[in-house]
Amino acid sequence: MLKLLMLSAITALLLLVEGGMSARTQSRTKRELASPLHLRGIRDPFGSYCQRRGGCCPGRDDQCTVPYQDTICYCDLFCNRTVSDCCPDFWSHCLGTTPPYPPSSCERNGHRFHSGATYKENCNLCTCGQNGRWECELHACLIEDDMIQEINRRGYGWRATNYSQFWGMTLDEGLRYRLGTQRPSRTIMNMNEIQVCGSVYFNAADKWPGKIHEPLDQGNCNASWAFSTSAVASDRISIQSMGHMTPQLSPQNLISCDIRHQGGCSGGRIDGAWWYLRRRGVVTEECYPFSPPQQTPAEVARCMMQSRAVGRGKRQATAHCPNSYSYHNNIYQSTPPYRLSSNENEIMKEIMDNGPVQAIMEVHEDFFVYKSGIYRHTDVNYHKPSEYRKHATHSVRITGWGEERDYNGRTHKYWIAANSWGKNWGEDGYFRIARGVNECEIETFVIGVWGRRDFTDTGHFLHN
Repeated sequence: MLKLLMLSAITALLLLVEGGMSARTQSRTKRELASPLHLRGIRDPFGSYCQRRGGCCPGRDDQCTVPYQDTICYCDLFCNRTVSDCCPDFWSHCLGTTPPYPPSSCERNGHRFHSGATYKENCNLCTCGQNGRWECELHACLIEDDMIQEINRRGYGWRATNYSQFWGMTLDEGLRYRLGTQRPSRTIMNMNEIQVCGSVYFNAADKWPGKIHEPLDQGNCNASWAFSTSAVASDRISIQSMGHMTPQLSPQNLISCDIRHQGGCSGGRIDGAWWYLRRRGVVTEECYPFSPPQQTPAEVARCMMQSRAVGRGKRQATAHCPNSYSYHNNIYQSTPPYRLSSNENEIMKEIMDNGPVQAIMEVHEDFFVYKSGIYRHTDVNYHKPSEYRKHATHSVRITGWGEERDYNGRTHKYWIAANSWGKNWGEDGYFRIARGVNECEIETFVIGVWGRRDFTDTGHFLHN
């Protein structure tokens, strides 16, 4: 009875306030005619909007708002004239009633929602249908909890985890935005392999301290072709110069300027990247920092760092660094790349003698959730439809190798490789992958690059 009296009083107050607002009738029109927020979609349908702001407001108060998606919702009693702009919890928190939903509303966790309301379930959007049921998309998500749990339960020798930067992305989006190295052309695959003649463990960072660069993060830029190439070239320059130069070369310079048969953040080839490094050269990451595509205006994405020949194979930048804090625009060039044999011992010898190498691999759906251990592609999704089992080509930097024994005494050999998904992925940005079995084809196409200890006084790395 008391609750009924309170509701009557609130309604009377609302009518009194509205009666005294005739002079402002015209200004109400926009709010009264606004598209219903509930029909736009409730991404956080259980949020405490009015409650979070500290309560509701009597009458009309255009300042009585709460941020709601890309707009605002209202917690004043005027919003009750329509359902167009009330916050989702207005009726329950301000009026103590159930929302005036039509019969075709949907229920979720004890709440009722309008037909057309939406919520996001990982990478799939669910919509309240006219039949009063939630209708959800059926995309394969990049992060699937059952896949993570199954990998960790079965004991494959590596651990999986949920990464927040991947949550909400579909598997197709992960393959489209997080990889980006195209398969080598037939001509490149036919390159002559250099034959070279191993210890149990080797890590380039231990042999050449301070000369092996930390993994970068390519974000949602499908350009591993640029990140792996610039990373290997950076390490080789540092090693061959005996630490006199330790540049972190700019992948953005390659992404924006190496446009001959390349796709920038839509994918590219490593042979094109090495050609550009040899013929044109690039500046450092400090000079030309990486900008994820979603943060980069179109005019900034164009090439902002060209070079010109100055004689004897050397090149010079034709512009200042595209930022206000770096003035060192030296151009670094590489020597010609070469393809290694697919024999694991010869790859090991190359890394030990000359430094990290570049490798192309196939990335499967379970690689995205890798956390630690020796990675091997699993069969946990084999019972699912084909859209849950996809792969695409990626390129990484191999920096060493090792082996370890499991609890049964069996020895497992592995490569140590640097990815380009940031240091919060995997083992501080690195991963270990089974060695000697061509896991994910990582031993099929491996690239090294010659170097020489011959540098100009301006700090250019010369090609032969």
